[in-house]
Amino acid sequence: MSQYFSSSYEESREKFLNLLSEVKRFYPKAELLTHSIGDESIDVILGEPKRERKAMILMTIGEHGIEGYAGAAVTHQFVQTQLAHVRHETTGICLIHAVNPWGMKHFRRVNEHNVDLNRNYVIDRESVPYNVNREYELMRHLFVPDGVIDDYHEAREQIYSFLGSGIKLDGFKAMSGAKGMGQYQFPKGVYYGGDEDEPSAIFLKGIQHDLLERYGKVVHLDWHTALGPTNEVTMVISKRDGRTEDELKQAYGLDNVNVYDPDEVLGDSTNHFYYVRDTEYPDKGLVSALFEFGTFGTSTKASIREFLTIILENRLFFEGTKDPEARNGIQNEFMAMFYPENADWREAVLREGAKAVEGYLKGEALWRDT
Repeated sequence: MSQYFSSSYEESREKFLNLLSEVKRFYPKAELLTHSIGDESIDVILGEPKRERKAMILMTIGEHGIEGYAGAAVTHQFVQTQLAHVRHETTGICLIHAVNPWGMKHFRRVNEHNVDLNRNYVIDRESVPYNVNREYELMRHLFVPDGVIDDYHEAREQIYSFLGSGIKLDGFKAMSGAKGMGQYQFPKGVYYGGDEDEPSAIFLKGIQHDLLERYGKVVHLDWHTALGPTNEVTMVISKRDGRTEDELKQAYGLDNVNVYDPDEVLGDSTNHFYYVRDTEYPDKGLVSALFEFGTFGTSTKASIREFLTIILENRLFFEGTKDPEARNGIQNEFMAMFYPENADWREAVLREGAKAVEGYLKGEALWRDT
């Protein structure tokens, strides 16, 4: 198991680059493409089919930086143990390592501009009001850092106190809505979607257009961590797909599926993929989904813990602390939420990831038993 997981961006990237030789066993003309993003890079392994271009399997990791380590492990496992099952003659593969390389390197979800890239794919930016997220604006004292963390326990209690009262006043639902919508008003706040298209998003949009133009169908898996039941994988897909949760579960043999409304989740990359298909390539097939490996769980208590972790990590980054306990506690919780060291969780990532890949590809008729 240890060969799949990495402790640094550099280690993960090196392992990914070494996959090219294994990919070439099935795609002799496979190539490595590198695109610079600041001081780091997005790396792409592209394998094209020998015959007609019926379908393309696209795997992306690291849109949320730190979450890319689990995605890299599943991608590595896919190449080593599952690639042989793909219908190579008519199906290509495009593997992308670290959509947000800075975030992955520095163990943060956001990029170097504090942008949540999965809120950056705004379809019509000019039509979005500056203060589109009114609930967020009303709770900005919670979401926007407001000073050095002097005492870890006090900082936690302040947030717990607000969340506790918020639940009684139905404020917890409002907070969840504020999280889903993202915000475009406070650059230092959590869930910031940016005021312009980020270089990583521009690059990935180009990939979306290119693959839809050249292939009859694109099957996209975007790997993430945190959401959903602990030690299980959850498929998250836009309502634009058109199928119900039960239909998706049956099609892909999955236990957990979440269909989201793009009107309530602004700037999601997979929803943008569907928009491109619907408006420019309506005759092409597409299924684009996030696959989340759950950590804290789905209870209200777990949701509060997630809010607490996200808020304090962001405040620590911008405002800092003189309390060593605060720094260690916040960083440890952040790792526990997005990249746990727990062996059971990592084993579940590989097991659930393999199951999701096989079910997804079988459902799209791209898998063959050897």
